[in-house]
Amino acid sequence: MNSPEPKHRTVTEIARPQTEPRQRRPRPLLSPIARQVAQQYRRDTMSPVMVSGVIRIMEGLVLVLSGLQIFLGYIGLGTHLVWHYVGVIFGVSLVAVTMMEVSGCYRMPALRNPISQAGRILLIWSATFALVIASLFFLKISEEFSRFWLAAWYVSGLALIVVLRIIVARLIRRWSRNGRIERRAVIVGGGKEAESLIRSIEQQPYNDIRICGIFDDRDDVRSPPIVAGYPKLGNLDELIEFARIARIDMMIVSLPLTAEARVLAMLRKLWVLPIDIRLSAHATHLRFRPRAYSYIGDVPMLDIFDRPINEWDWVAKRIFDIVFSIIGIVLFSPVMLATAIAIKLDSKGPVIFKQKRHGFNNEEIEVYKFRSMYVEHSDPTARKAVTRGDPRVTRVGRFIRKTSIDELPQFFNALFGSLSLVGPRPHAVAAEAHNRLFDEVVDGYFARHRVKPGVTGWAQINGWRGELDTEEKIRKRIEYDLYYIENWSLWFDLKILLLTPIRLLDTRNAY
Repeated sequence: MNSPEPKHRTVTEIARPQTEPRQRRPRPLLSPIARQVAQQYRRDTMSPVMVSGVIRIMEGLVLVLSGLQIFLGYIGLGTHLVWHYVGVIFGVSLVAVTMMEVSGCYRMPALRNPISQAGRILLIWSATFALVIASLFFLKISEEFSRFWLAAWYVSGLALIVVLRIIVARLIRRWSRNGRIERRAVIVGGGKEAESLIRSIEQQPYNDIRICGIFDDRDDVRSPPIVAGYPKLGNLDELIEFARIARIDMMIVSLPLTAEARVLAMLRKLWVLPIDIRLSAHATHLRFRPRAYSYIGDVPMLDIFDRPINEWDWVAKRIFDIVFSIIGIVLFSPVMLATAIAIKLDSKGPVIFKQKRHGFNNEEIEVYKFRSMYVEHSDPTARKAVTRGDPRVTRVGRFIRKTSIDELPQFFNALFGSLSLVGPRPHAVAAEAHNRLFDEVVDGYFARHRVKPGVTGWAQINGWRGELDTEEKIRKRIEYDLYYIENWSLWFDLKILLLTPIRLLDTRNAY
């Protein structure tokens, strides 16, 4: 089958290295101070984008519920205009929240200081009511609506928003102090450029960036060990190890655009990380169109890589996983029960086999499968792949492996969150081909771990399932995995999920 062709060239194609074999090398060791810093940032934070999004939803619900409560308490369901009132309530709430969004009332500085936004909120809420009253007048139905209801909702809605904002402001300040709401960043590149960048970021009002340290391949002569009060924690290889321990959100490359060769060399190493990668543009004289930049306060950044499936996309995908995992568990529960009984009758040992595999950000996860091998021949590390006619596989095991029934317990992995329903298939931590680990066959292999692994995936429905006994098969699977990551959408997930049962009918590579 032909390789998938991306719809357009991406930055990843520029930074992605050639898939040439390389020699096995040990994982880099972090210095004691780097490991100590990484351990401090192991806990997840709350994204400012997610916080402001949740506040939008809360304010919309508060307005709707206050309007409905006054309607039910004062007017009741006996009126013939029930649906008219409901329509007005939802319409006014939606317009008010939208106008506050457009006017910047949900930005973090505005949420931190609600008193400064009181006048703007009053103006927006009043304008929204003026708009609805005018609409009712021109529709010649204003006489049929209760003026008391409108006035009571106007006053209560405004009061509730102000009170909610005061509470939210106190919570945001508390979360900011204890590090619960922040964006964690590391600086790549030291010297004067990094110092100027750090000073500029620190001067931004309501700054939510927490700089965790500096990484640079240069020695201490060209890149001092301390820059603007922040330590240099290691080189780029150590940064990859650091980011697998610490929950880092952003990497800022502090190098001039003229250092093209150094920038590209860094990107070839660092694009495998599931973080946003930005190139600092604050000290360059080269200027692009304003839309080419993102900003930390007033500090311009060029977006090189964005974290795949981030923020609200992650929420949507998680809801997708929960809903369809429950559906899958209900639909296949008779098959899973029958399989469990058959395994017990066929050979001794547990029904479920647990295997360590690589998960998101290269973390180890435990994946559930129906046991398909004799207990005494089980291979939890998957160092030796199962081959055609493998004597380690039981009679029931051959059937459930060929039909992929052995993978059904992974619906529970997806429900609990260690797997997604759709994503790159997780590989065993010690899986090899020709005595070489997969990451030694494909440079940039760990880029497939920028998203959560899946029960099924784009590679699997395109024929790249089953045994990975050749280096070409590994490269092809990685190629399809990276295509999925770069082109992800919920519709793409749904397409893969619906095609999976059909493509499983092809059992040539399953044994």
